[in-house]
Amino acid sequence: MSFASDQREWLETDGLGGFASGTVSGIRTRRYHALLLPATTPPTGRMVLVNGFEAWLETPTGSTPLSSHRYAPDVIHPDGAQRIASFQEDPWPQWIFQLADGIRVIHDVFVVHGAPLVALSWRLATPRSAVTLHLRPLLSGRDYHTLHHENANFRFEATVNHQRVAWTPYHGVPGVVAHTNGIYTHEPTWYRQFLYSEEQARGLDALEDLASPGIFHWNLSKEEAVLVLTVEDRRLFSVRVSARDCLARLRQAERHRRGRFSTRLERSAGAYLVKRGQGTTIIAGYPWFTDWGRDAFIALRGLCLSTGRLEEAKQILLEWAGTVSQGMLPNRFPDAGESPELNAVDASLWYIIAVGEFLSTCDAAGKRVSRSSLTLLRRAIDAILAGYATGTRYHIHLDEDGLLAAGEPGVALTWMDAKIGDWVVTPRIGKPVEVQALWLNALWIGSRFSSQWERLLIRGRTTFALRFWNEATGSLYDVVDVDHRPGFVDASCRPNQIFAVGGLPLVLLSPERARRVVDAVEQRLWTSMGLRSLAPGEPGYEPRYVGGVRERDAAYHQGTVWPWLLGPFVEAWVRVRGSTPEAIETARSKFLEPLLSHLDEAGLGHLPEIADAESPHTPRGCPFQAWSLGEALRLDRMVLSHDDGGGHDQPRDQLFSA
Repeated sequence: MSFASDQREWLETDGLGGFASGTVSGIRTRRYHALLLPATTPPTGRMVLVNGFEAWLETPTGSTPLSSHRYAPDVIHPDGAQRIASFQEDPWPQWIFQLADGIRVIHDVFVVHGAPLVALSWRLATPRSAVTLHLRPLLSGRDYHTLHHENANFRFEATVNHQRVAWTPYHGVPGVVAHTNGIYTHEPTWYRQFLYSEEQARGLDALEDLASPGIFHWNLSKEEAVLVLTVEDRRLFSVRVSARDCLARLRQAERHRRGRFSTRLERSAGAYLVKRGQGTTIIAGYPWFTDWGRDAFIALRGLCLSTGRLEEAKQILLEWAGTVSQGMLPNRFPDAGESPELNAVDASLWYIIAVGEFLSTCDAAGKRVSRSSLTLLRRAIDAILAGYATGTRYHIHLDEDGLLAAGEPGVALTWMDAKIGDWVVTPRIGKPVEVQALWLNALWIGSRFSSQWERLLIRGRTTFALRFWNEATGSLYDVVDVDHRPGFVDASCRPNQIFAVGGLPLVLLSPERARRVVDAVEQRLWTSMGLRSLAPGEPGYEPRYVGGVRERDAAYHQGTVWPWLLGPFVEAWVRVRGSTPEAIETARSKFLEPLLSHLDEAGLGHLPEIADAESPHTPRGCPFQAWSLGEALRLDRMVLSHDDGGGHDQPRDQLFSA
């Protein structure tokens, strides 16, 4: 595997929603690759301020580039990436460049937790004389979803004060402050026609122009080069503190903070937990997602509960407790002045699952939940169940058979929510199988608080086993009462049926039927990267997630593999084998370890959103995905732990007592 790969991506996050990211090669392949990308209204309002840099060395033998970029039509220049001798991500991204004359340069990048700040440094591996580093910062000042182009409004002017250099490229956009021990010379210019290959492959605009106000110079023979970048309204630097001392303090603090994580997965999990207001939320994925309801509640169990972050879990659940509207929770957390997006039938139910498992984990850990917090959580659960039982938006309602019906034309309410114009790719109107599993599990958790839900639970459980079983395939229907037509079924082989056996507290099938479902899913849907969203051979199956927006959205849930689904599948696989130590160890080696082998393929230390349905199951979509990593952590720490392999089928009443 080449050290200079532009397929492998690194990520540094600030705990506020901002981040820095790029490729191991240093070649930016996405519009989101940047060094200083803060969240101006944490965790949203993300702006790209500093995209990257052009760097080169001057030695007695001449000038040598240390950076590379891709330009239109498809030219890589200069050739700095060829000099990358090694790369490591722990404790932060570090490159070693090897020059022909034996000079080795070590380059570090890290983002400081709790501040929109990135620290960069360069130093010689061994002392050499007459080595000068030159660096041109590349600036924009744009929304992180857009692209920047040469224009007359960009303000190149710099304010220089001792070791502080500041630019304010546009009115109304945060300025950039650099704290450095280098010498700055003002030489404004434009760099034009950067080509972002990942954007191009996704059928999106892919060309960008960036501005460079000037050049920094360092004598590496005398000292380490330091460049600390932040936004103008953060007075983090004092003119009395040298850039070297500033870097030393930041480096020591970050090394200590990162050293507290026991494993690589646990450290990566922290990237998704960020500040929102006075509380905490979960970023669904980097680089383009913010916080989403469904994703947050699914990921919370692995990111927070399995890692002992119970206080963060409580903050997240309490933050969402007050947003229930007619039984529904927003699928996207509302920003100030914006209306919440109430367009998911399952987000509210996943919230109840998360609350139930939070309380169970607190009890097991001996952590008391205050009466006031428990009251708020109980009220939210009752409000959700009552709203769904009486009926709410999008024809979501409790049917006479005790199951939950949902959906209307033009709306995608389940996690399979791709929509192209007016075309809902997988509408799944009626009674989707995983929605019933969530509904019954939510009733079960609610019944621990209030007996009013017990009758519905008993009726729904009985009906589920009768109505969803497909004897011909030895599996479950994906949807019954399709389009609200009684008796019409969708027998497509999809992974949603696995939630009747795994991923949730209750098993809703007999042992014999549960085993047949797990076997069917393993045979037709399992891959080393997760479960396919549709089995090969089914109508509409798409083997690859490629092409423009329409082509990709059409394939999103039509075969494309989802790593997060491995969590419920493996839990089900272990359960039907009795959760024995032998089953747990077999599942770890057969399913979890192959998944974790992908931690070094796309988003380093993380797992991607999706992958192609067919071998080699190339990672696609978002390279850093919260629920993918969360479910891997849940498997590692909870499901495949000998202390609790596969979960309990019956609760202990005291878990839900004040």
